Parts: sequence; structure tokens; C-alpha cells
Amino acid sequence: MTEHPAAPSPGSSASPGSSASIGHAAPEFAPVRELFDTFLTEDPAYSAQLAVYRHGTRVLRLSGGPGLATDSITGTYSCSKGAGALVIALLVQDGLLDLDAPVVGYWPEFGAHGKDTLTVRQVLSHQAGVPGIRGGLPLAEFATAEGGRRLAAEVPLWRPGTAFGYHALTIGILMEELCRRLTGTSLQELFDERIRRPYGVDFFLGLPEDQEPRYVDVPYDEEPPADPFSLDGITSNAPVSTIMELPNHRTIRAGGMSSAGGVGSADGLARLYAAALTGVDGGPAFLTPATVGVMAEEQVWGLDRCSAQSNAFAVVFMKPQPDRDFGSAFAFGHEGANAALGYADPAYGIGFGYVPHRAEEGRTNGRAQRLSAAIRRACAAANG
Repeated sequence: MTEHPAAPSPGSSASPGSSASIGHAAPEFAPVRELFDTFLTEDPAYSAQLAVYRHGTRVLRLSGGPGLATDSITGTYSCSKGAGALVIALLVQDGLLDLDAPVVGYWPEFGAHGKDTLTVRQVLSHQAGVPGIRGGLPLAEFATAEGGRRLAAEVPLWRPGTAFGYHALTIGILMEELCRRLTGTSLQELFDERIRRPYGVDFFLGLPEDQEPRYVDVPYDEEPPADPFSLDGITSNAPVSTIMELPNHRTIRAGGMSSAGGVGSADGLARLYAAALTGVDGGPAFLTPATVGVMAEEQVWGLDRCSAQSNAFAVVFMKPQPDRDFGSAFAFGHEGANAALGYADPAYGIGFGYVPHRAEEGRTNGRAQRLSAAIRRACAAANG
């Protein structure tokens, strides 16, 4: 397998092998910084960013290692789904989208081959049975209406609504087509206009050309191609050697596919979720508590039909469960294929963001979720 090296990060402040993070941590979060520094000491190649907002104020922002500087941005893979889901939440809050309405009421063509029985809620919790498009899609078509047309014509791989399986790439097409049908505007434009720019969020669904110098490639290993007719091959769905390759293509970064094309920093992820939950810098949250409750309610939990691992989903968002214990029972967010993680946790009033340079272990035993556990312990201690 051939590793594709990453480009050096512009303006990196940490020297290779450095065991000391740079940045700021409020005093009560000193144990979190100590844990982060332990990771740097244990692995000289480790490099990552970590950020936390609490009650709308940034209380922690760290970076370390040779790959990512504080101001670097890189691929976050499925953390993009959380950003897309926040746009969907705004459509629900605005009264434009009814989660319990049939999808065909908004998108008639989607009803082909028995998919007419599905509600928006089912489709956005991975129950539609269309986790891929047979034959795949060109990279440039993922965030376009052509992607929606192709997906609508798909025959489900299981009877819709009878099981759930992670729609790794196609759930982005589902979200994007609903946005187009409801507003005449792309999800990416809505994210930019209603969330990224008003709240100063350093996260992009569609990276502008002038931000390209900040982008750091994700190193990845090439993998043998999957059988294109297997569940894995159909779900992979893109003409790349591995999903890890995706954000390194300018086409994907520019198009901002909401399933896996998002680019940003840990601070961007943390601020994104904080702005939704509590507001930031003294301003109001952009979601009401009622909308948060609707979107964060768990819809499915158990063995995922596609990954054969345990998973739990709300409306698009991942939910904590024993194998992915990233927050309280009230938390909602999304992990990426490289173990990047962003979430909001109403129990602690926090927005959390973690972005590694290289892909690493995710789920409960991964560094991101160990850091998250330390943050929750610090919050509990601060509360007495």
C-alpha cells in the first residue's frame, strides 16, 4: 500500500516530535491539556487540533504535532453530515420541512421502486435502503441535482424502513436534494448564508479558492478496490481508491458534498455546534431548544446493516451509545472516517471539535472520545 504524504502546514508553530501543545486552556480544563500532551509524547508523528466552547465562550483551543497548525484546515469526512444536518434543522424550525411527511411530497421522483412509503424522518436516519448508487457517481456530481436524479431512480437494497444501514455518501445527496426542492437554493449556500458567515465558523461546505493555502492534505493508504456489486462497493460509491482520498480533491472541497466534503478546523467544529446550541460570544443560539430536541431524538440503534457495527442515529446526527460514547445521552454530533469529531452536548452546554492530521482509531477507545470524556469530567468538577 502506498501512503500519500501530506503537504506541510503553513505557519506551523509546533516542531516535529514536540510533546507540548500550543494554545489556551481555561484552568479547569488543565487535565484535558495534560491528556492531549500525553498523546503528543507517546507518538511523535501525532498531530491534531482540539477546541471546546462552554456556554458560548471558548474555553479550550489546542494544537500540536508536526502536521497541523492552529490555523490549518483539513478534511473532516463525515463530520460534514453534522453541518448539513444543522441546515436541515433550520428548515424544520422554519416550518418548511415536516419530518413525518412522506418524502415524495417534496420529491415525487424519489418514490420509485417502493420508496414512496418512506418519511423524511426515516430517510434521514439511514433507513431508506439506498446507501449507494450502482455504477457510482463522478466526483463532480455528488452535490448536484444529477446526483439526486440518480439516487431517486435507485432500487433499494432492503425493504425501505425495515432496517437501517449507514448511507455514508448518499445521505448527503438526500439532504441536498431536499434543500433544493424546498428552497431553490443549495444546502451549501444555505450553510454559508445562515450559519458559517453570521457566526464566524471556520468550517466550509464548499471551500473558497482564497482559503486553499490553509488546506493540509490528509495522508492515506491506497486500498484494493472493493467488489463493485458488494454492499461495501455500492456504498463506497465514488471513483476513488479509498474514501480517505476524497477531501484531497479540489473538486470535492469546492463542491462541499455534505456527506464527506467538509473542510475546517477543530475550532470551526466546536463553534458550529456551540452556535447552534447556546450561541457564541453573547449572541443567541440559531436553534431553539424545541428544534434541538426534535433533531437530537434517537431514531434507530443496533447493528448497522452496512457496517455490521453498532450505531445509533438521530435525524442525521450520531447519538452516543456504548461503542461510541462521545457525550451524554442528550448529545448529538458526528464522527468522521479519520476520527475527527464534532458535537453539541446540552447536558454540559458545550460545543466540541477535534481534528487529527492522520486517520486514527475512532469510537469510544479513540483519542477524540477519550478527550471528550476528560472534558465532561472537567465540566462536572467545575460544577461542584
